[in-house]
Amino acid sequence: MNAPLLKLEASVDYPGKPGVLRDLSLEIQRGEILGLVGQSGCGKSTLALTILQLLYLKKAKVSGSIHFNGRDLVALKEREMRALRGKEIGLVLQSPMSSLNPALRIGKQLEEAWRVHKQGSREECRFALMQALEDVSLPAEEDFLRRYPSQLSVGQAQRVLIAMGAIHHPLLLIADEPTSALDIITQSEILTLFATLNKKFAMSILYISHDLLSVATISHRVAVMEKGQIVEWRATTDLFQRPQHPYTQQLIAALPSSPKFATTAAGK
Repeated sequence: MNAPLLKLEASVDYPGKPGVLRDLSLEIQRGEILGLVGQSGCGKSTLALTILQLLYLKKAKVSGSIHFNGRDLVALKEREMRALRGKEIGLVLQSPMSSLNPALRIGKQLEEAWRVHKQGSREECRFALMQALEDVSLPAEEDFLRRYPSQLSVGQAQRVLIAMGAIHHPLLLIADEPTSALDIITQSEILTLFATLNKKFAMSILYISHDLLSVATISHRVAVMEKGQIVEWRATTDLFQRPQHPYTQQLIAALPSSPKFATTAAGK
């Protein structure tokens, strides 16, 4: 078997709050969508920031190792991580209207995301921006690039965030609760979009959510998180049909109905 794209074994302590992550072990294979599910406060977003090596901003202590594409991220200097963030590891946040700059046009924000890791002419940049819009099923038009975030629907704004996170076709895209602000129809469209990006670019995706049904729809495998630890981690259908850990059983029992496994994720 090929080595995983990401292999993490880490613990995280915040000042005055030890054990936010406790000997957490996680692997993400190349080209896989891994769903990470757990209730609010269990450490899901902390895990995302750990992978991105951004917890120093919170004065947190990280111990362990994070091997990504042959490198230990813990051993990298900040300038090396800046070269990697956005290019090899992308991020999509959950609140598009607060994540986008309301004072900047959409085209300017996409251009800044592109130019962080690329040098090119105005024409090359414009081509990349149009392609990024097409990749997320937004209008590849100058008029759309001239809009401000306030002129977009929430669904369109979330697609812009995804375009920014995926503009360099990263090896790994971290999506942290990306559908929590969306209505159910738009949520379904965004899930399909993630599955399309996964197939088109062989992009690994860490899909973080407290919504078991969306996780079941999109993920090849699911990791269940409780109190800073991964307590169960298996193929999606197997986990939902035969949950082993009591916490997983409790989560699935709380569902209003059995999840319907859609075919958005490859191989399902």
